[in-house]
Amino acid sequence: MSQLKVFADNNPHDALIDTTDGERITAELNQVGVLFERWATPGEIADDATQEEILALYQEDIDRVKAKGGYQTVDVLHMVPTHPEKDAMRQKFLNEHRHHEDEVRFFVKGQGLFCLHIDDKVYQVLCTRNDLISVPANTPHWFDMGPEPEFTALRFFDNVEGWVPHWTESDIAGKFDRLDQL
Repeated sequence: MSQLKVFADNNPHDALIDTTDGERITAELNQVGVLFERWATPGEIADDATQEEILALYQEDIDRVKAKGGYQTVDVLHMVPTHPEKDAMRQKFLNEHRHHEDEVRFFVKGQGLFCLHIDDKVYQVLCTRNDLISVPANTPHWFDMGPEPEFTALRFFDNVEGWVPHWTESDIAGKFDRLDQL
């Protein structure tokens, strides 16, 4: 189930907001410029579905998001607990960073925790199946896929290089709960 927790950035223990209500999550995130949507599942997705099959299932929504945001490419990231680089990938994403472009993800399966550092607050967004989140360009954030990651996500890019982080060198991410601590 999707969840939003909002904290003062200097108090990672007492949530100012804690909700699983989809409309409230959308409204709270929209207030700070973050797009959050829930998509309907267009059909059954086999565990061994190819990237092409997954993209075809969501083509209408993909086309809409690409046209609205000017995104050039979309791919599918599939992460499983047996992935040989899962630990290194998790560690890389756990550090606060920003991108010069939006970071747009749609969760086909599984879950992941986006933490957005906006002004003096941290927005922890637990994204689950059918959630789309668009983190605006230059927003400090980090992502936790958990110690045993299992998700499939669409990634939208507006540049051909794909995911390019710019590290903030802040230690704030280590002060907040991770996915396995929620």
